Amino acid sequence: MASRPLRIELPQTLPVFPLDGALLLPGAELPLRIFEPRYLNMLDDVMAGARMIGMVQTSGGDRAQPSLARIGCAGRVTRFRDGAEGDYLITLTGVCRFRMVEELDRPTPYRQVKADFSPFTDDLEPGRRTGGERARLSKALRAYLNRRDLDVDDSALNAAPLDELVAGLAMSLPFSPAEKQALLEAPDRADRQDVLTALLEIDALGDDDGPPETLQ
Repeated sequence: MASRPLRIELPQTLPVFPLDGALLLPGAELPLRIFEPRYLNMLDDVMAGARMIGMVQTSGGDRAQPSLARIGCAGRVTRFRDGAEGDYLITLTGVCRFRMVEELDRPTPYRQVKADFSPFTDDLEPGRRTGGERARLSKALRAYLNRRDLDVDDSALNAAPLDELVAGLAMSLPFSPAEKQALLEAPDRADRQDVLTALLEIDALGDDDGPPETLQ
């Protein structure tokens, strides 16, 4: 993937929040409850600075200090309030994916990385389609939900803008961390839709005798 100059200024040093199964995509919103002391400290620092956090999956390694996936997504804190139990309730809005160049040795209790955004400058463009087919996605989604005895509102499904629908399904459906990472790393929006549709279709081929899963 070719690197190009950034269209907006983004921080080269980024605090990261490793959270398996939590996917943030550019332009989408992710609500989070922050309660661990090290991440409360991170939010205090973030809110005094660029208000940017990198959401990343882990990729094995030591349980106390797992390895970080090489690709993550930076989000800006767009909503913030104190919770009732000393926690923070925030919303991250995805801005741009990044490639982790290296993890930095900093004296903070949370982890920080050097981030390269240049391979993903298309994330900064307004939402637009580069291809993709709604009918195949809709069919695969219906089969996925039917396996779980869940209803789908066809009118809402058809009315939702395709990019928003793909992002919402990718972030909310209970895919594995590896599948979430594959959705994140899809080169563009059309490719992400193809990956999402394939995951739904593969699920429809699964063992119908197994216990149904539930949506998160």
